[in-house]
Amino acid sequence: MKQAMPDSQGTTKRIALGGSEPAPAVPNRVGWSNADVHRCGLADAERINTAIVAAVNGMREGDFERRTHFIGGRFENLYIERTRIPAVLPVLDQALACAALILGQSPGKLRCGFWLNLTGPGQSTSEHTHDEHDELLSGVYYVAIPPDSGDLILYDGPSTIHIEPRAGTFLFFPPHLPHAVETNRSGLPRLSIGINIGPR
Repeated sequence: MKQAMPDSQGTTKRIALGGSEPAPAVPNRVGWSNADVHRCGLADAERINTAIVAAVNGMREGDFERRTHFIGGRFENLYIERTRIPAVLPVLDQALACAALILGQSPGKLRCGFWLNLTGPGQSTSEHTHDEHDELLSGVYYVAIPPDSGDLILYDGPSTIHIEPRAGTFLFFPPHLPHAVETNRSGLPRLSIGINIGPR
């Protein structure tokens, strides 16, 4: 779940997750944030992402069990049963494994909630946090990220950090950290998976 936040101001940093090397399978803390932000990757991400995109492209409005946060002409959160997209299961398994290492807990003591964030050309995601309930860690996994489809923005105290995302990469951050996504200025949809980790 998400909670709207007031505007934030401060210095701005821009970070790209690109490069030829894939993100590590084990989470590592990134040094460009004062907040506790981690990055990790997913084995066989290209094949898995292709299957997720194909499944989502074949869905209709009625396939989603619910849609929430109607802002700027679109529902920002699309919820669907994980069994409807089998390719999402390794993403959620890796999210739990990474979260367990970050939190210092057993994966069996954690649960993983998720939703799809499908952003068409000209659309964005409003500023929000994820700390409404018992979340211990929040994150995003990038599935389909066309060039110029919108940076993730973290409002990290006095700093505003713009992160150019990369398909196949997870970012994990504290649920209370305000964040948003820039306008998709590409001509293609941008697909990511929002993640909340809480106690089982």
